[in-house]
Amino acid sequence: MRAWSTSVVRRAVAAVVQLSLAVAALAGTQGSTLPNAAGSLKFAVIGDNGTGSREQYDVAEQMVRFHKQFPFDLVLMMGDNFYGSQRPADLEKKFGVPYKPLLDAGVKFQASLGNHDQIHTVNYAPIGMGGQRYYTFVRGPARFFVLDTNALDQTQLTWLDNALQGAKEAWKIAYFHHPLYGNGGRHGGDVQLRVRLEPYFLKYGVQIVFSGHDHVYERLTPQNGILYFVVGSSGQLRKGNLGQSNSTAAGFDRDQAFLACEIVADKLHFQAISRTGATVDSGEYQRPARSGN
Repeated sequence: MRAWSTSVVRRAVAAVVQLSLAVAALAGTQGSTLPNAAGSLKFAVIGDNGTGSREQYDVAEQMVRFHKQFPFDLVLMMGDNFYGSQRPADLEKKFGVPYKPLLDAGVKFQASLGNHDQIHTVNYAPIGMGGQRYYTFVRGPARFFVLDTNALDQTQLTWLDNALQGAKEAWKIAYFHHPLYGNGGRHGGDVQLRVRLEPYFLKYGVQIVFSGHDHVYERLTPQNGILYFVVGSSGQLRKGNLGQSNSTAAGFDRDQAFLACEIVADKLHFQAISRTGATVDSGEYQRPARSGN
C-alpha cells in the first residue's frame, strides 16, 4: 500500500510540474515585442519543420498570425525541410500547404539542407535553393551564407572563404543544419564542425549563426563574440531534451517554436514564439564594432 501511495504521489507531482511548465509558456508575452521599424530587415527562422504533422501546421499558423503584425518577407530554413517520403505530393503537404498564406503574401523562403533532406529537393523552387547545396544572398544590410554541413568538403570551404572575403555588407549571417554550439541532449554542438568553420567566421567577422538539428530552441551566450541560435523545433520536438549549461542564455524544449528577427541599424532584435503563440525568449544583440565597418 505504501509503494502504491508513493507511485501516486510521484505521478501527481510530475503532473503538477508539467502543468506549471505549460502555464508558464502560455503566460509568455503575446504579440510582437520587436521594434517593427519602417524599412528594417525582418525575417523568421524555422528548422526541422518538414513533418507534415499537426504541430508543424500549428507553428505555420502562428507564423501567419505573427506576419499580420510583423510583416517579415523572408524565412530562413535550417534544414530537415522534409522528413520521410519526398515525392512531389509530399513536398506540397510538408511545405506548400502549411506555408501557402505566407507564400501568397510574397514571403521568400531560403533553405539549407538537413540530414533528412533528399538531394533532389534543392530543385524544389519554393524553398529558394535554386538547385544549389550552398549559396549566398543579400537582403538589406545583411549578407547570408547558406552552407551544406552534410558534406562540408574543401571545395565548399574554399567557396566560403572567397564569399566571406568579398562581402561588404555590415551584417554577415551564416546558417546551416548542424550546430557548432548547443546543449541539446541528442546531439549538442559538433566540435569537429566548429574547428573547421569557426576560424572563417572569426576571420571575416560573422556576427550571427543559426542552426537546427537538435529539436529544441536555444540561444547561446555569445561564443568568441558570435551569437549562436539553435532553431530545431518548428516541426519536430524532443521535449525535455535541452541540457543545463552556463553557455545557454535561453532555451525552450516544451513545445514547437519559431524565431522572428529584425535588424535595425547595429542591433539584431529577436523573439522566439511557441506553437501556442507565447513568447519564450526575446532580446537584442549589438553588432560588435569591427575595423572597416
